Amino acid sequence: MAERRKLSISTPSADKPADRTRGWKVSPARAEALRARARAQRRDPTPAQAALWEHLKDKQLGFAFNREVVMGSTIADFACKPRWLVLEIGGTEGSEAAIAELSDRKLTEVGVRVLRFSDQQVLENIETVVAAIVDDLAKPFERPRIGRAG
Repeated sequence: MAERRKLSISTPSADKPADRTRGWKVSPARAEALRARARAQRRDPTPAQAALWEHLKDKQLGFAFNREVVMGSTIADFACKPRWLVLEIGGTEGSEAAIAELSDRKLTEVGVRVLRFSDQQVLENIETVVAAIVDDLAKPFERPRIGRAG
C-alpha cells in the first residue's frame, strides 16, 4: 500500500538557506512609483549630486555609473552595477540618518557595497571623495551569490 503524504509548510533550514533578496520584492504599483520618482530625481539633482556626477559620468573612473537607480525598495543616488557599489549623498543628519541606515543595511545584506558621503563633503572636498571612490573600486571584488545565505 502506498504511503500517505502529508502537507507541510517549508521553513528555511541549514539545508536550504533563506533567500536574501526576499525583502527586495515590491508590488508592481510600488515599483512604478519608485521608477517615476527616480526619473524626477535624475531631472533635478541636488548640487552635491550634480558635482559628483561630473566626475563619474562617461566612465571617467574606469567604470560606468548610473544615476538614481531603483534597487528593491531603495533609490540609490549612483550605482556601479559591475562592481556592486552604491554611492549615496546625504542622509547623514537627523531623521534621514535612520532611513539611510536601514537602506544601507538592506543593500549590504545582498552584497552591495555602500559608500555614503555628506553634501558638505562632496561640495567642499570633491577630490577626497573621488579618491575614496577610486580606492573602493580598486579593492578585490567577488560577485555575491544572490539568494544564498553566507
